[in-house]
Amino acid sequence: MKTTGGTDDQKRRAAERAADLVSSGETVGLGTGSTAAFAVRALGRAVEAGELEDVFGVATSFASRELAREAGVPLCSLDEVECIDVAIDGSDQVDADGNLIKGGGAAHAREKVVDAAAHRFVVVADPSKLAETLDRPVPLEVLPAARTLVSARVDELGGDPVLRTADRKDGPVVTDNGNFVLDCDFGAIDDPASLSADLSATPGVVEHGLFVGLADEAYVGTDDGVDARTY
Repeated sequence: MKTTGGTDDQKRRAAERAADLVSSGETVGLGTGSTAAFAVRALGRAVEAGELEDVFGVATSFASRELAREAGVPLCSLDEVECIDVAIDGSDQVDADGNLIKGGGAAHAREKVVDAAAHRFVVVADPSKLAETLDRPVPLEVLPAARTLVSARVDELGGDPVLRTADRKDGPVVTDNGNFVLDCDFGAIDDPASLSADLSATPGVVEHGLFVGLADEAYVGTDDGVDARTY
């Protein structure tokens, strides 16, 4: 359920602006998705050119780990670092208060761990991801055995849960953690914090795609520059 919209140039501008925040000696959270990928490649070019030294990336997914290796960004695991200086990650939707919906790439559980651990979490996006109020379906990573029970709880909360199916194989999408994803449509989400708490308290939910109060900044790429926002 990856989101579409925005141009590659818009995404690149936002991501490269965020990559410029990284200094030598820092640890960087490497997000997942098409916009974050531009940041990973920009970091790789800076490392290759000798502009950044002793920089290590903490990948949020198998895909971001493989891209970092290809781009030449040294990697380490979350367990190996004392802190993450800055995390650079994309989003499927960003509201006026900087709350996010993530999980289009089914990597939101690991993304949330890394993004929450960072001293500075910077969202990179294109204008199509902006909204006054969050209203996209919220991805839930769920234990396979709990799918039916979680779906029933989502119904009680006013949502419409749909099991995400794979594009190129029969059956459901399976996350890097071996779980299923339910895309849950709640309509307009007027109180993201309350819904976040309800979903977090649901047994069987490994993690949900509402990122409430985590983003420090957002860089939104436009046709002629970058719109920087602070939350």
